[in-house]
Amino acid sequence: MMTNEGGAKRRFRRAFCGGNSGIRRARFTRELPLYLLVLPAMVIVGIYSYGSMAGIVIAFQKFIPTNGLFGSQWIGLGNFKTLFALPNFRNVLRNTVVIALFKMLGNIVVPVIFALLLNEVSAKFYKRVLQTMVYLPNFLSWVILSGIFIDLLSPSEGLVNRLIASLGFKPVFFIGDTFWFPITMIVTDIWKSFGFGSVIYLAALTSIDPTLYESAVMDGANRWKQTLYITLPGITSTIILMTVLSMANILNGGFDQIFNMYSPSVYSTGDILDTLVYRLGIQQTKYAISTAAGLFKSTVSLLFVLASYYLADKWAGYRIF
Repeated sequence: MMTNEGGAKRRFRRAFCGGNSGIRRARFTRELPLYLLVLPAMVIVGIYSYGSMAGIVIAFQKFIPTNGLFGSQWIGLGNFKTLFALPNFRNVLRNTVVIALFKMLGNIVVPVIFALLLNEVSAKFYKRVLQTMVYLPNFLSWVILSGIFIDLLSPSEGLVNRLIASLGFKPVFFIGDTFWFPITMIVTDIWKSFGFGSVIYLAALTSIDPTLYESAVMDGANRWKQTLYITLPGITSTIILMTVLSMANILNGGFDQIFNMYSPSVYSTGDILDTLVYRLGIQQTKYAISTAAGLFKSTVSLLFVLASYYLADKWAGYRIF
């Protein structure tokens, strides 16, 4: 009796396991072309994103290019001490946090407001044209846009300053004045990104039950009351999620934008960590200190990424895995 039961269990286990392995082999064979299609991208990512991480050791060395990574003298945290002792480091760190923080807030508030306003537009043709117009700047690089803004904001020939002068005010040097430069960076970045950023909130608006608005109309609620008590609560979780996830960019001031528009005259308020790394590493060939600065930024950003995903899971129920 026991022998028969044991043999039955073995046969069932053999059939079950063999069937699963056969299914896995068939699935792998069927999906093999897809794996081969992804393989070149994986190799490129492995080489340029992970292979280059070996250069992190430069941050802990007195790096001499002719000696290579393994022939340079190891000095531990010496480069970080030199970096933190730079007279302008605190100023650069402050500029980075201030510019990135206001960009982050603006790129949440403005897209939400725009999505709410666009949601009220009933004419489909006008709505689509408007969406296309505000999406377009997101696909233009800062190399192009910086040239446009430099011409528009020129204190002598710029269209904006001509308008200001026509109103009886003095021209403003938006990209050459220490006060106006960070404001200009924040405003232009929001202008470039808010249209594309509103896509998420427009998608969230479509998930709100239309019957809630019908009930509100029957109760006498106007459009403002509907927005305040139905629309905003309906997308609150999405707003919280996007706010939390944007915490990871707290040290990303926007290198491509600022590098193409700043000058030594605005270093005191416009210089950020990324531009400092560029000047130390590329212009001054201080590779070890610039690597230390980049590693410092990456470490802080990693901590904020981990914190943002934890808060996103806790407050908005969002998980990657």
